[in-house]
Amino acid sequence: MEEVAAVRQAAVAAVDDVEPERLRERIIARLDDASLSPGVLTVVSASAARDPPADLSEGDADRAAGVQLIYEGLRLTRQLAHDDPWTTGDRDAADLDILIADILVSRGFYLLARTEAADAAVEVVRSFGHDQTRLRTTGDERLDDTLEVDVCELAVVAGVTAAGVRPTSTLREYATGLASEGLPTSAHLLGEDVTDALASRARPDRSASDGTEAAADH
Repeated sequence: MEEVAAVRQAAVAAVDDVEPERLRERIIARLDDASLSPGVLTVVSASAARDPPADLSEGDADRAAGVQLIYEGLRLTRQLAHDDPWTTGDRDAADLDILIADILVSRGFYLLARTEAADAAVEVVRSFGHDQTRLRTTGDERLDDTLEVDVCELAVVAGVTAAGVRPTSTLREYATGLASEGLPTSAHLLGEDVTDALASRARPDRSASDGTEAAADH
């Protein structure tokens, strides 16, 4: 799958200058084990928004890597919050993991900073912090699932705006629906049913009746 390889390559390139080497290798190992669905959804959305669909560009891959790194950093943060290894596990490893999470999120922000998805990326992180705080005070485990929902919405925003398309409300709703039962697989996202659904909601000539909103709105 070309899209999966492109997302991984761009994500690895974004952390290529991290020092020391041992830290960089640990980050890359984490990316190797990660689901690349958020990045794949980004590039699929970018392609679907173009008429006719275009080949994957370097800019699309960079945006996809930005979404992917933010997700992976927040996912690691969520894992650390649940496991609390500073109390029950390896404190040194936990300190390193929280550093890795910070690096992943900051590099993701860097890749999206000059794009129309920048504000949406900030909102994902804010929502994550708010939801995790509420989870600790209320015990409502459903709040954990909002990360995947928010990241899928960020992915389509980052993707379609790369094609010069403003994300419609129906496109955003479709994206959040994709994560209603957890993060979808890359194989599912590359299927014709998903790409056709994205195209029908993203292309201006097919979504003229939809209300639109600025890419920064979230």
